[in-house]
Amino acid sequence: MNHLLSTDAVARDQRLAYWTDMICNVYVQLGCDPVRTPQVGDFEGRIQQHSLPGLDLSVVTSRAQRVTRTPAHVARSSDDYFLVSIQARGKGVVSQDGRDAVLAAGDFALYDSTRPYTLLFDDAFEQIVLKLPGERLRSQLRDTEALTATTVSGREGAGHLLLGMLRTLRDDVDTLQPASALAVADGVQSILVAGLQTLPAARSPALSQLTAYHLARVKRRIDEQLSDPTLSVASLAADLGVSESHIHRLFKGEPLTVSRYIWERRLDACGRDLLEPRLAGRPLADIAYGRGFNDAAHFSRAFRDRFGCSPREWRQQRMH
Repeated sequence: MNHLLSTDAVARDQRLAYWTDMICNVYVQLGCDPVRTPQVGDFEGRIQQHSLPGLDLSVVTSRAQRVTRTPAHVARSSDDYFLVSIQARGKGVVSQDGRDAVLAAGDFALYDSTRPYTLLFDDAFEQIVLKLPGERLRSQLRDTEALTATTVSGREGAGHLLLGMLRTLRDDVDTLQPASALAVADGVQSILVAGLQTLPAARSPALSQLTAYHLARVKRRIDEQLSDPTLSVASLAADLGVSESHIHRLFKGEPLTVSRYIWERRLDACGRDLLEPRLAGRPLADIAYGRGFNDAAHFSRAFRDRFGCSPREWRQQRMH
């Protein structure tokens, strides 16, 4: 879905107020002030929105400004999102958790809607902004609070790949079928995580080859048995001929416990199934039960936490 919002839609003396409403509707509750006192009607801005399953992408073009999410905004809202600003043109500063990330063209930084933050632009700019449900990123990264407002370079490595992929995606997003769009969104998130894992705060001791082998073996077996509602640490241990404590030790350095990992993998599988055309007529509960869930209401709540929308809303994306 492609949607353009622009201050051109309102009278010149109403543009700053309209812009503030726009960014609140697209992202989270925010305040916005011009860095320099503008002439009446000088303020301009536009947001080009693109929605993919599990990922909102937007391109923001505007004038100098300071955007703030205050403690009062956080207190009034239950929003739980991670946002990623990729600087496409001009410069920006992302401030959160006592750190300031200075962004030149190509650089990106992460920030968390559950805590206050500030975005500062001293001149005209363009940014590509990603918005992801909080639980989705926390399932892949440990200690996300240590990774906010830290610059990831766009001149090499994952940052360079991410910028190139997003520019291509921005041009082609409306031609993708939902199932393909989900695969692309997963790819974008994987590159994003790879970039964040290069930060000093994310680095952890490398796994030994033996540990990595056994961890991959457990994860592979989990994927093979997702449809089994009795899948558990105990059943995995019995099946693989190891102790439950051994499996828990393998997951000690992972973002999720083994039980939570099983849960998240089931939700991901349901997300794919709901966009599958050949399953379009299957009831939502059957989709959930087919991936090992045994409580439809619990599944629906967990799905919303993971993907930011209900299973029914997610499936409707297949129709667009």
